[in-house]
Amino acid sequence: MTAQAATRISGDGLRHDWDVAEVEALYAMPFMDLMFQAHTVHRAHFDANRVQISRLLSIKTGGCPEDCSYCPQSAHHATGLEKEKLLAVEEVVAAAAKAKEEGASRFCMGAAWRGPKGDDFQVALAMIEGVKALGMQTCASFGLLSREQARQLKEAGLDYYNHNLDTSPEHYEEIISTRKFQDRLDTLGHVQDAGLHVCSGGIVGMGEKQNDRAKMLIALANLPKHPDSVPINLLIPIPGTPLAEMERPDPFDFVRTIAVARVMMPHSYVRLSAGREGMSEEMQALCFFAGANSVFCGEKLLTARNASPGQDKSLFARLGLQPE
Repeated sequence: MTAQAATRISGDGLRHDWDVAEVEALYAMPFMDLMFQAHTVHRAHFDANRVQISRLLSIKTGGCPEDCSYCPQSAHHATGLEKEKLLAVEEVVAAAAKAKEEGASRFCMGAAWRGPKGDDFQVALAMIEGVKALGMQTCASFGLLSREQARQLKEAGLDYYNHNLDTSPEHYEEIISTRKFQDRLDTLGHVQDAGLHVCSGGIVGMGEKQNDRAKMLIALANLPKHPDSVPINLLIPIPGTPLAEMERPDPFDFVRTIAVARVMMPHSYVRLSAGREGMSEEMQALCFFAGANSVFCGEKLLTARNASPGQDKSLFARLGLQPE
């Protein structure tokens, strides 16, 4: 960190005033220098040999009215995914109990909604109460929230709310047309005001430029409070979606984004999220060294494949990583 940057530390000891030139300069660092800086920051705030493990379950799959270009659950895309009803509370609690037995400390519930409504929201609240009673951390991804809904989720025992920014404000309209970037920021504001932990990140590989990745991280780091968890996803191209033919980004560019996120948001968990199933073990190890310290376990992320628990257990043992 430069002397000039150090003078702009806020009351919480963190930066909230990053500009594009500074973040582009981080991306432009020699790879080894960036890795060293990110790993140094990581060790200053976390045990570098521990990883937080979460399990993700789709509680309501398919038929989403949003047109997110990357998502197979959108009703706008012909992906062959069948629309399913909301799961029963008992099914979700049983899945959470199994996840706890397999080493997960946090259970995340995702629903293909623009936002929760009516009776479905009341059922989701009961799910959160049931999972919380197991002694697990709870996380939900239900789309856009009102201020009152955020308050109700907090009262039900929710710990984390996931709502990704996905990409830069400028690139956003190329990916989604059914909601605005500001809608996402408004939801994050409601979540933070309710006292919930924020889980918010983005996706690499949607045709964005490095400048867009920098601006996405700036939008996160310049929030009044840094997100507690920052998932960095690698696009999984799904047949039938508009991004099905996207080229896979350079692995080192992805690792750079992990490292830059760690430098900018030193107290946040940086989650190596979607796309891990297609990453080599060497690439994952570089991500952990760069500051990633959270993963999803289980063979499925909502509807996409994920690294199997057995693969994770083997990799973590070889790297000396322990579940948190």
